Amino acid sequence: MTFDYLAFIGRFQPFHLGHKNVVDTALDQAKHVILLIGSPNVARSIRNPFTIEERIEMITAVYRYEVATGRLIIRAIDDTIYNDQAWIADVQRVASETILDHANEGAARLHGLDDFKIGLAGFGKDGTSYYLKRFPNWASVDIKPVYATFNATDIRADYFRSAPLLPRDNCPPEVVEWMSGFRADPAFETLVREAQFVGEYKTQWASAPFPPVFVTVDAVVVQSGHILLVRRGGQPGKGQLALPGGFVDQDETLRASVIRELREETGISDEKGPIPPAMLGSFIEDAETRIFDAPYRSVRGRTITHAFKFMLPERKRLFSVKGMDDAEHAQWHPLGALDPRGFFEDHWFIIQEMVGL
Repeated sequence: MTFDYLAFIGRFQPFHLGHKNVVDTALDQAKHVILLIGSPNVARSIRNPFTIEERIEMITAVYRYEVATGRLIIRAIDDTIYNDQAWIADVQRVASETILDHANEGAARLHGLDDFKIGLAGFGKDGTSYYLKRFPNWASVDIKPVYATFNATDIRADYFRSAPLLPRDNCPPEVVEWMSGFRADPAFETLVREAQFVGEYKTQWASAPFPPVFVTVDAVVVQSGHILLVRRGGQPGKGQLALPGGFVDQDETLRASVIRELREETGISDEKGPIPPAMLGSFIEDAETRIFDAPYRSVRGRTITHAFKFMLPERKRLFSVKGMDDAEHAQWHPLGALDPRGFFEDHWFIIQEMVGL
């Protein structure tokens, strides 16, 4: 075999025959294959419908022998969608630790990773495999597809319908069986409703001369080690935690928009009553602002958000808040107790960047 270890990075939402072709080819060329699964700590959505545990379960069902014997090793890689270098460093760290722990069984090797021939496998002509060029210290293995063109997005679109279509022609039978059983999970119905909402939402813009680009604002409000979050009352992401914010009105500036959304969704107030816009504006006068524009950050379509950080005065008694408008609930959350899996879209990653978590 050419390699000691080949790594393959993907979200596998779900694991389909194209993925299987890469893994099978990698197993032919390497003694061991490492699957690095992305997006392990995100809330369910129609783009990321399956948890890391569920994806490991469906992949293991396809490769029971290989997983049991250590030929196929599965690890998770956290997303850092606004910090590519952090993501590259994490891939390097996880892959290196996995190889050394697996090969040495905890014992030290004389030359460390230099004792092994390591490579990255993927679809070299697929835009999702841009990472093949980002690790010059590892060889790149460009695996040509052998199946008709299809992608996970289309599989998910057919699956999360009121009359779901199972991907019998596009996924391994073990995965099809797993997805068949998942239809009985309450999460499936939630995802179907979200898919219907997004479909109807996009239909409203279908006659536009070009795909629309939406502009939104988000308020990152911090006070005494706590961050102000709302729980969404409607689709998409119903019930998930989010930053207060929303779409910019035609007749307002970004700054005015974020102050309006913050007041409308949280009713933020102190002992004297609702905090006036002028006072809220003073909290962001010199504070950090940043644009977040990952192309697929929203399932509704291309959405660019402008985040404003509000650093409120340190005090024992936090400002009063309550859920209003389209927010089901508003509440202060300790920064040290946040769970990334509960957040809407990329709001956890915005908090990471703006607060430095």
